[in-house]
Amino acid sequence: MKNSTSAVVYACIAVLCWSTVATAFKIALMHLTHFEMLLVASCTSLVIFTLLLTVQKKWRLVAGLTGRQWGYFALLGLLNPVAYYLVLFKAYDLLPAQVAQPVNYAWPIVLLVLLALFARQPIPPKKYIGMFISLGGVTLISVGTGWTGGMDIPVHGLLLAVLSAFLWAMYWMVNNKFKDEADSSVALFMSFLFGTVYLLIGAAGVGVDLGTWQGVLSGMYVGGFEMGIPFICFSLAMRKTSNPALINQLCYLSPFLSLFFISIVLGEQIVATTYIGLVLIVMGIMFNQYLVKK
Repeated sequence: MKNSTSAVVYACIAVLCWSTVATAFKIALMHLTHFEMLLVASCTSLVIFTLLLTVQKKWRLVAGLTGRQWGYFALLGLLNPVAYYLVLFKAYDLLPAQVAQPVNYAWPIVLLVLLALFARQPIPPKKYIGMFISLGGVTLISVGTGWTGGMDIPVHGLLLAVLSAFLWAMYWMVNNKFKDEADSSVALFMSFLFGTVYLLIGAAGVGVDLGTWQGVLSGMYVGGFEMGIPFICFSLAMRKTSNPALINQLCYLSPFLSLFFISIVLGEQIVATTYIGLVLIVMGIMFNQYLVKK
């Protein structure tokens, strides 16, 4: 298989995985708390990344990490998976999936603001257009779903969804700054190693109940198809492709496919404002990414 074809195949696998996880979150939360779900998912992802290092024969790279790098990954693991996913899963616990998913998807807009504030990268004036288009979509989904769909949209749930977008943008910014610190597979393993240790320590304090097999399996699905397999496939796609813009564009299919699964599997009635708001969010992001000169 040619590299260009295999890159598209890997990207499609990642997109399909990410398209199902909003539905999986809600199913898992029927049986587990958001903390319990993250604990199971993080342990599952750690097993996947352990197998990945073994297959790639990269354990020597782990052994060669410096004390400074261990400290960096200790902090990174606290941000992702712990902080980000705890906030995101709680938002899903409180909100309809069709609201939590697109609001979280607006993280590239948040990233622009954070880069301007902390990395002193000024926002090009034209990018404000894309930002306002996306923020208009977030507002439409947040307000319109309650009005037109008659759904209960708690304000603190919306704030958590927005906070999850901030946390992911922060993680992206920090991870990108130190991307040359270690191999990408090693970085994923180390982040989830520390994250899982933190969660196990937390579990000893708060207590967990994993008595239902439905909850454990759904948590494992989240770990495999949200945190594990798609990260590996997307990384392979970017490594093999000669057209990274195409691979990134394929990712924009994910939130729309996700609404299909939310409607079919969860039985949520997707209201018009959700579709329109999601289109606005994606339009704003694509406007900034492809139509504004860097």
